[in-house]
Order: sequence, then C-alpha cells, then structure tokens
Amino acid sequence: MARWMAKALRQLKKSLGPIEAETAVNLVSLATDIAVMVDADGVVRDVSISSDALVRESGLAAWVGRKWIDTVTIESQPKIEQLLRDADGRPPAKWRQVNHPLDSGRPDLPVRYATMRVGNGRRVLAVGRELRSMAVLQQRLLETQQDIEREYARVRQADTRYRLLFQTAGEPILILDTSTLRVSEANPAAIALFGQSARRVIGKTFMELFGISDQSHLLRNLDALRNAGRMEDLVVRIPGRDADHVLSGSMFKQDQASFLLLRLAAADGAPAASLQRSEATLRQLVDKLPDAFVVTDMERRILSANSAFVELAQLGAPEQARGEPLDRWLGRSETEIGLLAGTLKSHGTASNFATILRGEVGGVEEVEVSAVSLADNKPGCIGFAIRTAGRRLAADDWVGRGLPGSVSQLTGLIGQMPLKSIVRETTDVIERMCIEAALEIVGDNRASAAEVLGLSRQSLYMKLRRFGIGDLGPD
Repeated sequence: MARWMAKALRQLKKSLGPIEAETAVNLVSLATDIAVMVDADGVVRDVSISSDALVRESGLAAWVGRKWIDTVTIESQPKIEQLLRDADGRPPAKWRQVNHPLDSGRPDLPVRYATMRVGNGRRVLAVGRELRSMAVLQQRLLETQQDIEREYARVRQADTRYRLLFQTAGEPILILDTSTLRVSEANPAAIALFGQSARRVIGKTFMELFGISDQSHLLRNLDALRNAGRMEDLVVRIPGRDADHVLSGSMFKQDQASFLLLRLAAADGAPAASLQRSEATLRQLVDKLPDAFVVTDMERRILSANSAFVELAQLGAPEQARGEPLDRWLGRSETEIGLLAGTLKSHGTASNFATILRGEVGGVEEVEVSAVSLADNKPGCIGFAIRTAGRRLAADDWVGRGLPGSVSQLTGLIGQMPLKSIVRETTDVIERMCIEAALEIVGDNRASAAEVLGLSRQSLYMKLRRFGIGDLGPD
C-alpha cells in the first residue's frame, strides 16, 4: 500500500510540476475547513478558515500568537503533541481528532487534523476538517438506536403477555396458516383436548384432527372464513370425546401473512348450539334489513348498527359508529331527543316519532323512529328502528292540509287574485303547517316548539294568535 501511494505521489508531482505558493494556498483552502500554520515553537502564526459562519461562531482568529496546544481541551493536548511529531514522518499523514473549546458554554468544536512540514521544514501546516455535522449524525444515530431498542423491548413485552395469555387460556385455541390450514400454534388446552402431544398436533392440517365424515363440512366453513373473514359458529364432534364443541373463528394478519384463530368451546348440549345458530341467523337478518337498526346503551352510545344505518349516516363502516352518541346523527335538537328519551323512560317504547337523520357529509333525511328500552337488563340497552319517511310524510302533509297538490292547481289561482296574495296565502299555509307540526312533535310544549322553530316565545305566541291555534285569546 505504501509503495503504491509513493508511486502515485511521484506521478502526481510529475504531472503537476512545481506549484506556485498562491496556488498551493488555494488548494489548501478548497480541500480543508481550517488550516493552521505553526512555527518551530508550536505557536500559531496564521489561521485560514474556509467558512465565514465558522469564523463568527468559533473565534478562531484569536488563536494567532497563542500556542496551538493551548487552543484545545486538556484531553486533546497529547494529540497535538503527536500531530507535531507526525509532521516529521512520510506521507500519507495520520488524521487525529481534537476538540477546541468555544465561548458561552457551547459544545466543543471537533476538528480532524493532519500535519506536514513546509517552508524548508521550519514550520508545520495543520489542515483540518470540521466534524460537527458528523457529530450531529452520530448523535442522531445513537438516538435512533435507542428508539429501536425501546421499541424492541415494547414488542418483546407485548409478545410475552400474548404468550402468557395464550398458554394460560382455559379454552382450546389453535392458530392456522391461512394458505395450508396447518396448525401453527396450539395452547395446552387444545393439545389436551385432542389427546395428543404438541409435536403431533402442530404441523397437522386442521381437518386431520377430526373424523373423515366431518372434514368436508369443516373445509367449507374454513373456506368461508378465509374468503369473508368470518364464519358461523359450528358444532363439531372431536374423536374420542363424547361432548360436542362449538367452533368459532376469526382471521388476522401478521407480517404480511394471514392466519386463522379458532376457538373450541364446550357446548351445553344440542339446544344451546341450536340457540347459538339462531342468534347468528338473527344477527344476519338484522344486518340485511332495509330499515336502519341501532342498539345503544342507556346513554344512547352506539353498541352496534346494521348496514342500512351505516348507509343512511353516510359512514364507511359500522366501526365508525360504535361508541359514538346516536344524537350525533339523529334529531333536530337536544330538546327533541330529550322528548324521545323521556318517552322511553316513562313507557319503555316509542313509535313513529318523526325527526331527521343527518349524514356525515351533509345529507339530511326525514325519518320515523320506533324504539324500545330494556332498562332492566344488565347492562341495559335501547333498540332503535329508523325508516326514511320524508317523501311519504311530505305527500300526506300537502294533501291533508289542503295545499295545492300540483302546478295546474296553482296556475288555476292566477287571474282570480293578485300574485302577492297568492304568495301570501301560500306562505301563511306553510307557516301554520310548520307550527302545528312542531307542536305535535314536542307534545304541545310551546317553549320547546319555539326552540325547534328557531323563534322567540313572543314571536311564537303572536303567530299562534294570528292563526287561531290553541286556546289563546286575541290579547
């Protein structure tokens, strides 16, 4: 290596020829961040700095006239002595890092120096590269490594908790590879249930653990679980066991791979299994109802919602509704929802309660709500059946209140009365209809009706007298 370097230097010297002093200075300035000229006594005679920002930050110009060894920290002073000795050796020079203290309590300035003799050997030129950017990168690398170690410790702890829960679970649990349906993991309860050693259970296909007559039925249900992500609870008989077991499953992903988690719960007999199947069927029927159906707790926070409600509320999935208050979408005002809640509290049921349902992206639908409260259950819950009724209610209101039912009936009034009168009469009819509807919704509570209509109480009472609604006198 040394022989090759010497040859390269000879060729470079031959190619470049003698270099002028100014050219040499320029080359040093371009190649380094700091250049320090030191005399035979180790005193700094000149300093060249390539960056103005470095000059302002470090105050390196104040080094001139001081011993070079006094410009570094105590632990770097032996390195300065070694650098001065290295200048007498043959190139390539050895690089050494030293630290220069800065004012105002700022971090030390790290610089990597190499030295050489110049000026007929009377002086030493030290060329240096500033390493603060490298120090920042090293600090970031250290912080990143610490973050990775903390994350690894967190994952390791979570894995330990998972293993502990999986091993101590009382119910048999198996994890299958989705593509091959082979058992990847089985907890002790599952191994004991099949009466085999862990080595004989893990690695087998799930169907091999059952009799031949059940294998095709199991395969169909597992295919449904792989394709749809869920399956109906299935009653199975394990070879060598007299009691039936209920098989339930779910699918999850880990490290870009899919797995099936299967649970085998002891069935309390055929009637219990039949009841579980009936409940699963009922859940499917409710989910496919054309009318929205929502189950909430007693505080009207949504526990479950079917697909019709998700569509009506303009949501993407049922999970977006779970845990949210139903009042977020249902009702014109808090007063209106309070009336519905009061009816449920008093009577346990409410039917054909007219209100609105607001969609997540601004849509509004006229709806009718029927609800039932199961306050005696532990925990209690409320079921809401919601059906759109905007078009039917609108048609009934127009016909029942004698408003013109078509454009031809409106045009029939033209010529019989002025346009202003036609507009005034139509406005009065609509205003009266809205007031009567509001009073009907709030159970003739005029204060609540004023709030629903956005009127003051005084304005509402004036309109009631004007239209002769209620038992208010002319005064």
